[in-house]
Amino acid sequence: MGIVAHVDAGKTSLTERLLYAAGVIDRVGRVDDGNTQTDSMDLERKRGITIRSAVVSFELGDLTVNLIDTPGHSDFIAEVERALSVLDGAVLVISAVEGVQVQTRLLMRTLTRLRIPTCLFVNKIDRVGARYDELLADIARLLTPAAVPMGSVSDLGTRGAVFGPFGLPRKALGELLAERNDGFLARYLDDGLSADDYAAELRRQVAAAQVHPVYFGSAMTGVGIADLIGGIRSWLPRATALPSEALQARVFKVERASAGQKVASARVFAGSLSARAYVDVHPAAGPSYQARPTAVELFERGSRRTVERAEAGQIVALRGLKDIRIGDQLGVPAPGAGRLFAPPTLETVVGARDRVKLFQALTQLAEQDPLIRVRKADDITVSLYGEVQKEVIASLLESEYGLAVSFSETTPIHIERLAGVGAAHREMGAPDNLWAAGVGFRVSPVAEGIDYRLEVELGGLPRAFHTAIEETVRQTLHQGLYGWEIPNCRIDLTHTAYSSVGTSAADFRRLVPLVLMQAIAFAGTTVLEPLNHFELDIPPDSVSRVLSLLADSRGLVTTTTLDQDRAHLEGTIPAATTHPFEAHLPGQTHGEGILTPTFTTYHPVPGTPPARSRTDGNPLNQKQYLLHLNQA
Repeated sequence: MGIVAHVDAGKTSLTERLLYAAGVIDRVGRVDDGNTQTDSMDLERKRGITIRSAVVSFELGDLTVNLIDTPGHSDFIAEVERALSVLDGAVLVISAVEGVQVQTRLLMRTLTRLRIPTCLFVNKIDRVGARYDELLADIARLLTPAAVPMGSVSDLGTRGAVFGPFGLPRKALGELLAERNDGFLARYLDDGLSADDYAAELRRQVAAAQVHPVYFGSAMTGVGIADLIGGIRSWLPRATALPSEALQARVFKVERASAGQKVASARVFAGSLSARAYVDVHPAAGPSYQARPTAVELFERGSRRTVERAEAGQIVALRGLKDIRIGDQLGVPAPGAGRLFAPPTLETVVGARDRVKLFQALTQLAEQDPLIRVRKADDITVSLYGEVQKEVIASLLESEYGLAVSFSETTPIHIERLAGVGAAHREMGAPDNLWAAGVGFRVSPVAEGIDYRLEVELGGLPRAFHTAIEETVRQTLHQGLYGWEIPNCRIDLTHTAYSSVGTSAADFRRLVPLVLMQAIAFAGTTVLEPLNHFELDIPPDSVSRVLSLLADSRGLVTTTTLDQDRAHLEGTIPAATTHPFEAHLPGQTHGEGILTPTFTTYHPVPGTPPARSRTDGNPLNQKQYLLHLNQA
């Protein structure tokens, strides 16, 4: 189960309260005091926010819950993505005071799209300004019309606030369930339903992510927590896979232990996983391989213990997998286990006195967060979701590596798209070929992904050479003609040659970039910039000012809805101008504007295409490329 929410809605406090109710801890920690179980980083305790997902396991009666406390700040959406990839169900926390916020809407859209069974928990009912009827209306309007309140609140907004649960056979619940099941509707109209019938249908529709129960309470005082626990036990579906099935597991977190070795957290969906037994590892990108975990640690009752074997439904920490990455699958790969959120579209230059140590440190951090890609060209850059990540990276580099760093202004990450079809090849022994290998490629545009194909016989070349060619092809595509990645491309290997005596895999690794980049040059590329879709709620009297600001930001409005209290605009805006627009929005809307940007696509950059400094020595210039190889 995952706990997700907008920052400061009370996710970590709710986790503490659940651990206390399960008897795992004997006192409830406070985020403000920095003594919670799941916020372990110094910066998490200092700022009172969750940055890295934390796992804790506990018992609620006969139900074992593996709970993942996720970040709420939009800059750490990648951490939320990893949690969602392994969930059976979720609790979405909403503040009764602040209500439905930007990140709340993004998370609910994602949970709905992925059909993850979700209960809603409205926290902070004891705070001044807490709302009930108005908040339920906002939930129906902004999140989902299928939210069903499971009780009412008395003394709302006071220390004495109390949640009182409803009984199941009631008109509002019956009508909501009947809308989604004709058989239930017929029996509902005949008045032939018992409380058990209501419960069974509610359980079925929650499991299908059609309906979402809403509970109210306070994580600080414990009010409503028992009712939420009852809802978790009653409505969220339990894992049903068996240990006797084929192993199916997914890595959602990688960190380093005190001695520097990797520790990978993984959900075992089916089958079993044993220490010191070989398993098939399927990376998110690249060929599969076999590896053997030296130790398996089971999350249990708030801690971890070493076990010989883990089974379906459990979450484990694996040691000894030195090449493991976040997103890797173990055993039998699950279909459709792709990325849930868009990759980061921003980057910044990181500076420090010791560049060698800085690059090594950032490379280790990137192992824990694969969406923070590190590049070393003239400068060292890292990719980002937002400005708060700079503070996190700076804090980690200082606390874990003793490095003081500075950052440049954040800029957008562009990509390149092939403009046509191109081909090139070099024969072994040709005057312009310095290596004992020959290779040829044809490249062409595709809608999505890297499609690598063979037009040569697989057995005509040793497998190690084929592996070297494919790995180098994928690496070369990280930098197109202008230095930006080419993420969507079909590559056909059309020609190979080698000597059984003198050729090595290194010959192909050095030759492939020259030939592939020549084929790309013949095809040509177009530079694209990231484009965000936005939803914007503003006061009606600020529409003209905001439209002018959008025009200056190269924004395009596609939908406008006006009523007496608000104006709702939707459209697109380049990622490059999104943050400046957001910074100026409060001044144009009396501080009431709410912007929800989400990455949607890429589109061609107007004017001169921006170029990026290269890290590969520029294979299109053979003399410069050879100098780069010699220096390397």
